[in-house]
Amino acid sequence: MTIRFEPRGEAPPWLSPVLTLAAVVVALAIGAVVLAFVGGDPIRTYLHIVDAAFGDIGVLSDTLVKATPLILTGLACALAFRMRLWNIGAEGQFLLGAWGASAVVLWPIVPAGTPAVVVIPAMMLAGAVAGAVWGLIPGVLKARLGVNEIITTLMLNYVALAWIQFWVFGPWSEGGFQQTVPFAREAWLPRLTDFADQFPLLAGLTTHLGLVFALVATAVMSVVVSRTRWGYEMRLIGDNARAARYAGIDIARYVIVVFAISGALAGLAGMSEVSGVVHRLQDRISPGYGFTAIIIAYLARLGPWRVVVASILFGALILAGREIQPSGVPAMIQGIIMFCLIAADVLVRYRIRLGGRVAATT
Repeated sequence: MTIRFEPRGEAPPWLSPVLTLAAVVVALAIGAVVLAFVGGDPIRTYLHIVDAAFGDIGVLSDTLVKATPLILTGLACALAFRMRLWNIGAEGQFLLGAWGASAVVLWPIVPAGTPAVVVIPAMMLAGAVAGAVWGLIPGVLKARLGVNEIITTLMLNYVALAWIQFWVFGPWSEGGFQQTVPFAREAWLPRLTDFADQFPLLAGLTTHLGLVFALVATAVMSVVVSRTRWGYEMRLIGDNARAARYAGIDIARYVIVVFAISGALAGLAGMSEVSGVVHRLQDRISPGYGFTAIIIAYLARLGPWRVVVASILFGALILAGREIQPSGVPAMIQGIIMFCLIAADVLVRYRIRLGGRVAATT
């Protein structure tokens, strides 16, 4: 019996979403088998994840907090992947964005006591610019020298972490610990609970303004990619670079610009985390948001609004994972989903053909 993979040509529009859903179902089933094998109760575990992430308005608010950086880093990866630029460096761009936003407060770039209406936009700009600069490095190397962006973006993640560690262990360290002093209140993103005096129902809800940034970025990216000439040319490069080159499109310029925008989105995610959640810079500020974003972009099939949905689901996994034993269960499920999505992508592109037994030759 022989198995052959034949290119499908143009796949039917329903095939990709159906296979994506099937991949998630299969991944959860495999995760259940693994949990049962190690002595866990799969049904109780999955029900606990749902309850711990969506059981009431308080935990739903916490889930949205976890989803906020995932939305922005997911958009960063989805934008680059749409042009077939494999940006594996959203983690490093996230860290540089957090560092840039922190620099506004800790150097300080704006004087102490400056009102939040000035400090917050300055932190947003600094975070986005720092992430964009970190994205420009692999973008320029790819566009001008043909350097493989997978290698450069992956390696820059470790450089970014070392850069953060230098500052939090050195010039910005609080008493020698791996963190900075807390930011002034003017540098905190507003949270729902801050308005509890006027609206008591909001008491204890931790969702912050960064979620609005993420949703606005999603709306803008959705319009730009699907309804503008720039978005059309970017998609054309991703679908058929040779045709785009014949059409006179400057591919190198698009590579640089897309990497910069992708880095800016991830940098804004870093800003939202450091200003909306941690309120100080730490070397472990990210639990791997930039790497999880790769899975989210694939699960969303690069659709901006689907990135939001996928980010909420993965935010739930991260949040509930703090209460699940063994502690690596959420990471295991994420990894299984990634492998199942890759398998589904193969089935979208290729049709499986079964043939008869090949006769032996002498």
